[in-house]
Amino acid sequence: MTPKITFEEHFMAPGFEQYSAAFLKLIPADQAEILMRRLNDFEGERLDLMDKGNIVRTILSLTGPGVQGEAPDNAVEAARKANDFLAGKIASRPDRFSGLAALPMHDPDAAAAELRRSVKELGFLGCLVNGHTHGTYYEGAEYDSFWAELSSLDVPFYLHPTNAYANPYVLEGHPVLYGATWGWGVETGSHALRLLFGGVFDRFPKVRVALGHMGEALPFLRWRYDSRFGAYPMGVTLDRAPSAYFGRNIVITTSGVCSHPSLLGAIGEMGDEAVMFSVDYPYEDSGAAVEFIESAPLDEKTRRNVCHDNAARLFGLPLLSGKV
Repeated sequence: MTPKITFEEHFMAPGFEQYSAAFLKLIPADQAEILMRRLNDFEGERLDLMDKGNIVRTILSLTGPGVQGEAPDNAVEAARKANDFLAGKIASRPDRFSGLAALPMHDPDAAAAELRRSVKELGFLGCLVNGHTHGTYYEGAEYDSFWAELSSLDVPFYLHPTNAYANPYVLEGHPVLYGATWGWGVETGSHALRLLFGGVFDRFPKVRVALGHMGEALPFLRWRYDSRFGAYPMGVTLDRAPSAYFGRNIVITTSGVCSHPSLLGAIGEMGDEAVMFSVDYPYEDSGAAVEFIESAPLDEKTRRNVCHDNAARLFGLPLLSGKV
């Protein structure tokens, strides 16, 4: 079985239990109990499932909506509390766990400072941000200090789904469409395109943004972005074609999409070094995700890249050596 690195894998920190309250109301009580147990578990079932799937390292992040849901006057303290808690858990199993920082994106300079502390002092490998912060997105010039710090530290930014600040009218009356089924992907994919067309990747060419859920479906429209942007750019100028930022500044994970045709299509669009395996544990089933990637019609080199080495390159971890 191919060794694997996963990095859309979530935990709960003490004092943050309210973060999952709204979601837990949507599922049966017995499932909610299991989910909360798994979010709070570090060395029991989580490690057992990692061992079964040959997941050699999991890079953990605070469950959503994360610090983005905090009030501005509490965000910095909340981020530090969550990150310090995670650092303590990693210290007990540094051979298996790493971390992505929670950040107070309410204030770009505060977010940059907490990212720097988390990477330099806590040893974290990047950050995971749960979408917008009270309706604020991150492509504007006011966030350049943050992107400059991320670029300087040479770590990735995982853009994770969240609820829309205001649900599109077309979804009204159909709450089944608001969340993971559809709305989260629309929200997160649109945010990523704001970063692209807002020029973040031109101003900061080293910035790398990771998207889960097979790239929130964006890779499959690369050709159309070029075609329609070329036809009516609406006053926007970019250094390169929109499609060229995929694989260079935007990379993706398979989290929550266990489909071989989708995987092959994403690799075809992104290249075999920009697609990475992840589970989205405990919201998705680890065993199903492992079976999906192990049975995928990939050659050994591509499977090694997708399962392990692409993530190792992204996070500065050792590559696999020898045959799998």
